[in-house]
Amino acid sequence: MRPTLFSEIQNLFERTYAQVGINLEDCLIDSKRRGQLSRLAGASARELSEMACTFLRRSKDQLYVGIYYSRWLIDQLEKYDPRHGLSDSNIRSLIAFVEEINHALHAALQFKAGVREIHSEDFARNLELQAQVDTYLVLLLFVAFFRKTQKTSRTDRRWLRFHLFCTQSANAYSDPNLRGRYLETNELAAKYTQYLDTLNAARRIDEIRHFHALDYKAKQERILALNAPHALE
Repeated sequence: MRPTLFSEIQNLFERTYAQVGINLEDCLIDSKRRGQLSRLAGASARELSEMACTFLRRSKDQLYVGIYYSRWLIDQLEKYDPRHGLSDSNIRSLIAFVEEINHALHAALQFKAGVREIHSEDFARNLELQAQVDTYLVLLLFVAFFRKTQKTSRTDRRWLRFHLFCTQSANAYSDPNLRGRYLETNELAAKYTQYLDTLNAARRIDEIRHFHALDYKAKQERILALNAPHALE
């Protein structure tokens, strides 16, 4: 049986970073459970995406994860399977799909590493920044696969960047904290991925593994240091 798109993406992230220890597909929830968890989350859940979202809950020393995808998103990915090619018809759905897997995986890895403040703003911004960076790299892999012997072109990268960094506006959020979160992480991820594009494959892997291990403040400092010519040498 062919692996699911979900399991292929989880395996890719685990090969890059570390094993999370669970099958994240077991964390998928339906719309009824999404509604229950949204009500439990209270005001903080009011602006969660109707298309895809991830819920995190801590109980003592256990982390509980719920990953929700709308029926529409799944239908789009089944109709326009990105494993057969990327286009304007499926790239937005793939971005949302990959980001939620990434949120769940990195939340679990941080929890395993001893991080317990899962509802802090820095934790949320860290997950969002990491997800945008990782999703960009996943999209590049999809494009490179279909290019086969050709290098990913500047046009390809501009197209990916447009859909990942330009089509979503932070102003869509009425909550000022959410606006600030998505504006800041979007700008940081766009800048950092431009730096990653200058590295060869081996250096890029070393860099993103080092980056992943940093907390949010350290990630910010590393990206801002890109303005200094030799800061990251």
